[in-house]
Amino acid sequence: MAPEAVTETALPVRTKLQAPHPYAPLSADEIVNASTLLKTQWPEGTDIQYKTITLAEPPKSGVIPYLEAERAGKTVPSLGRKAFINYYLRKTTKLHEAVINLSEQKVESNVRLGKNVHGAGDAEEIMAMETIALEDEGVKQEIEKLKLPEGAVVVCDPWIYGSDGVNDDERMYQTFLYVRGLNYANEPNSNHYALPLPISPVISSETRKVIRIDWMPTGADNTIPQEPKPFKVVPDNEYIPEAQQLRTDVKPLNVVQPEGVSFRVTEQGSSHVLDWQKWHFRIGFNQREGMVLYNVSYDNRSLFHRLSLSDMNIPYADPRHPFHKKSAFDLGDAGAGLMANNLKLGCDCLGSIHYLSAVLSNDEGKPQDMPNVICIHEQDGGIGWKHTNYRTGRGVVTRNRELVLQTILTVANYEYILSFIFNQAAELHYEVRATGILSTQPIDEGVDVPFGTVVHPGVLATHHQHIFSLRIDPAIEGQNNRLVYSEAHPMPLDPVSNPHGNGYTTSDTLVSHSSGLDLDPASNRTFKILSASAPRNKINGAMSGFKLQIPPMQPMLSHASSFNHKRAEFADHSLYVTKYAERELYSGGWYTNQSRGGTGLRSWASRNDSVVDEDIVIWAQFGINHIPRVEDFPVMPCEILRVGLKPVNFFEKNPSIDVPPATQKVSRSVALNGAHQQEGAETSVLSSGRTDGVRNGATNGEGDGCGNCGMETLM
Repeated sequence: MAPEAVTETALPVRTKLQAPHPYAPLSADEIVNASTLLKTQWPEGTDIQYKTITLAEPPKSGVIPYLEAERAGKTVPSLGRKAFINYYLRKTTKLHEAVINLSEQKVESNVRLGKNVHGAGDAEEIMAMETIALEDEGVKQEIEKLKLPEGAVVVCDPWIYGSDGVNDDERMYQTFLYVRGLNYANEPNSNHYALPLPISPVISSETRKVIRIDWMPTGADNTIPQEPKPFKVVPDNEYIPEAQQLRTDVKPLNVVQPEGVSFRVTEQGSSHVLDWQKWHFRIGFNQREGMVLYNVSYDNRSLFHRLSLSDMNIPYADPRHPFHKKSAFDLGDAGAGLMANNLKLGCDCLGSIHYLSAVLSNDEGKPQDMPNVICIHEQDGGIGWKHTNYRTGRGVVTRNRELVLQTILTVANYEYILSFIFNQAAELHYEVRATGILSTQPIDEGVDVPFGTVVHPGVLATHHQHIFSLRIDPAIEGQNNRLVYSEAHPMPLDPVSNPHGNGYTTSDTLVSHSSGLDLDPASNRTFKILSASAPRNKINGAMSGFKLQIPPMQPMLSHASSFNHKRAEFADHSLYVTKYAERELYSGGWYTNQSRGGTGLRSWASRNDSVVDEDIVIWAQFGINHIPRVEDFPVMPCEILRVGLKPVNFFEKNPSIDVPPATQKVSRSVALNGAHQQEGAETSVLSSGRTDGVRNGATNGEGDGCGNCGMETLM
């Protein structure tokens, strides 16, 4: 292929001419090229509904030599560019997969998939379902029975149909209806979730017609009233600021970096490489996973081959029809890339921001620009490390500078703020912040049910779980790694070895075969990814690696025989380990829409592959059992979850020991309660990286001393 020119940005970048990297997302031209080649397989005029046109990542066995040559500065081998296409013949059930060889300009494969394999929703289709439901004459007639107030505006939320094995072979949408706030009927941003209706039209994806209209139970059991109850007017419950009496005592808080940022982005056509504080990695973006990180290293030492959010599942607790089928796979049913927000400066991201945009494909096989889907910035994460010598009073303190790569998804009612967060101690975190609006349904006045919370008059928010699966493809000092877990146990009481009963020890257990494993807080079970092939730690002789810090999660509560459990093949254990295999990227399986199970992580782990010193993949599950509160409505304050990856015996000392100490001269903090005087110890960092020694003396706002740094006075 023709080489791609590097684009200059406002931030420092390296510029050079380079052919597309094997992991570079498809460019707009490549998307057009792929869709054009696919059309040659069909008679002229065939209407193709494209679900996705994305990079077909080369086999890992071919990429590793490329990466090794790239790292060594040698000539890289040639790897062909391929596109993966998932598509329907429009208004049919004929779902296909195709692989397009862009390098050779040919269709390499093109196959029709079988029964109960359904494609994801796309933007055009989802919006069309809203219109179909609201314009259907039968639906209008049912709405009339509710005797809505004059001027009421009905809103439709389409949902992937779900699965229960009851007449659900056909690809369908289950839609839910609401009314805009009656005082905000002309405001498209009104919170319609505060006024749910008991009508649920079902639409065929093939015919694009309403095939059934479900009336939903609104009492304490499955009973559907013979005659619909007239709509009861309740107060609006809005989240938009113009509907609030806003606080007036919030002062501005600005994030300022007067000398610019400490990271560097290299833009190579559709690919981006980032360098920051010894970290180096490539950033990708695709329709299903959204943000993906490749070839993550620290100080030129290999750590991770590929990192991404693999899947998520949100099963709801209401056992009644049709709510029992509410079990969303937001990545597989729609796509993290497709749902990514256009991030706004000063709102979604604060400070000095570098934005990355992406190009995806639409239902017509054309490029779809996705502006500002990733924001990159630095933030202060509090104190990194500190010690004060109590004898001398001298303190040494560093700030924990963090690098954040953030993307935000809007999935109808919910938002997910997803971030990779790096720090200067060679630690990496994956953070999820869940916010947005609860998915609601109507409930009769005075009724209480054990599987939900009434959050507004006539509004039930059902209990539900958010279960996330983070895919970690490790490359700790090489591709062959092992997984162990460490536990702490008390020593037996013994008059010689443990006479006072305070002793405890730790032990490591090697995980020998692919399996699902759980946390055990009672034994402080900690999972570690280790490299047996790398040199052992010079200080203690231990294997080097990274440990995982996974927040405790209640496994899926749906019964093991349920469709929910069969489909969410990752939701029963906090951690899975498998041997690497091509196409095993998505822990819920490649196709989650109305899926049946048997094609995901649990099935892969059941192969019982050896995973000792092999090319392994770690799958970390974490989540929330969301028992709604009234305080979660009309919009939910963020729930925060973090998975940590931290070095263990990987370095010979604290890797952030070389971070310059915090100084008031740099931070320019302000004392609000009068003059701040203290005996200070001032240091300054020379160009060599060493300090010029300690200078004792009083500081009054300009001192550089660590724990003794002065603060300015605000008079």
